Amino acid sequence: MTVPPTERQPHLFLLRVSGDVSTKAIATKHKFVRRIIRNVADALRAADIAHRIHGQRHRLVVETDTPAAADVFRRIFGLQSYSVVHRKPWDGLDDIVAEGATFFREAVRDRRFAVRAKRGGDLSRIPFRSMDVERELGRELLPFAAKVDLVRPETTAHIEVQPGTAYFFDRKLKAPGGLPLGVEGHAVALVSGGFDSAVASWLMLKRGVAQHYLFCNLGGAAHRRGVLAVMKVLADQWSYGTRPRLYEVDFGPVVAALNGRVAPRYRQILLKRLMIRAAVDLARYLKTPGLVTGEAVGQVSSQTLQNLAVITAGTDLPIHRPLVGFNKEEIIALAREIGTYGVSSGVQEYCAISTAHPATHATLSAVLAEEEKLDLAGLDQGLRERRVAALRDLEPESGHDLETETVPEGATVLDLRSPAAYRAWHYPGALHLDFLEALRAYPALDRERSYVLYCEVGQKSAHLAELMSRDGFRAVHVKGGVAPLLRAAPEPDLLGL
Repeated sequence: MTVPPTERQPHLFLLRVSGDVSTKAIATKHKFVRRIIRNVADALRAADIAHRIHGQRHRLVVETDTPAAADVFRRIFGLQSYSVVHRKPWDGLDDIVAEGATFFREAVRDRRFAVRAKRGGDLSRIPFRSMDVERELGRELLPFAAKVDLVRPETTAHIEVQPGTAYFFDRKLKAPGGLPLGVEGHAVALVSGGFDSAVASWLMLKRGVAQHYLFCNLGGAAHRRGVLAVMKVLADQWSYGTRPRLYEVDFGPVVAALNGRVAPRYRQILLKRLMIRAAVDLARYLKTPGLVTGEAVGQVSSQTLQNLAVITAGTDLPIHRPLVGFNKEEIIALAREIGTYGVSSGVQEYCAISTAHPATHATLSAVLAEEEKLDLAGLDQGLRERRVAALRDLEPESGHDLETETVPEGATVLDLRSPAAYRAWHYPGALHLDFLEALRAYPALDRERSYVLYCEVGQKSAHLAELMSRDGFRAVHVKGGVAPLLRAAPEPDLLGL
């Protein structure tokens, strides 16, 4: 059901479906266009924009009460482009030429221009050719313009002619293309909050695959907040027509089991296999036919071709890896384009597992032998107790009570970064404590003291502050990681060196 615009003059948009839709068989095309209409309506309702939608084969005409709708259309999968248009009825070619001359006169003034006309609908009801429109309108506009330039015009006068109605516009704005979201069913996507998993999910959304998300939590509430912020971008800005959910499984017990029982070189591979196992369990529950991950060949040690084969052997469900051949630079560029870069950059790749000399060409037999050592009761409990959040309805959690931007007098400052980073610079008086060691050793710290923790971007320190606070310590972490401390630190006394 569409919502009518207000009584004000409506803003008109012409929406064009992608080639992936327009080339389908007629029945499939009609089904896909209906899905696009549903998704467009959902997007406009989410933005609280009154609207009316008319379907016209490969085109949709949308009336809204605000020009802000343009920002919505650029995020609808299955649309190739859109234009802000002026609509006018016609009885003959002269009507179109006269209206076009008035509409485009100022746009072409003293500029090189071209006229592009296109006919659509029942062509038997349009008694002239596109070329006739271009020639006659070009002749009317030429006295106001610098010249006609059909190769590199500065301005293009576009006209789309339907029986009885013509649409005039000067720009085609890009939409994402692809398939309408939802026409290819659902999958379960493994997400971590980093660049890769969000971009991989977006690429599958573009192919019409709606998704629910699985987050294997390695870093507590701080990690959860980061992941929620990233997935809210995909849910709120790209998932129109669907209601994605984020499922969360506590992987703390899994990490403890891996660190305690498995040879270090195999821990990352086994962690990925157990994440796949958790995703399969969720996929069976949701009755979805496949998984999505953000893995790319060779990006890290667990993603060599051999290790990916060993990880994949843990399930008979297909694992879709849309980034498998991408470079990191390409992934980051896409993250910027889709809007997840800013939030993902604050979600550090979380490492709670020691990975000295990781295996890069593990054999399945060796990994299975290590897997036999594990007690998976913690994973089973996590799967039973998994949390679920409806992303589009969710208000992100706040962790402000454990954050600080300054170091209170008398506090013990702990630097959780690498030894090399600590040696290069650290907050005056800060003590160095390796993060993985800190996770094991913090219960032995002096409970009479207060602690300020910091790391690279604030995620590891937030996790440790959360654990310490639960255990009765007075602990906070520096919001934003080391950068705020660097800005606030006094300049070194170079003359006294």
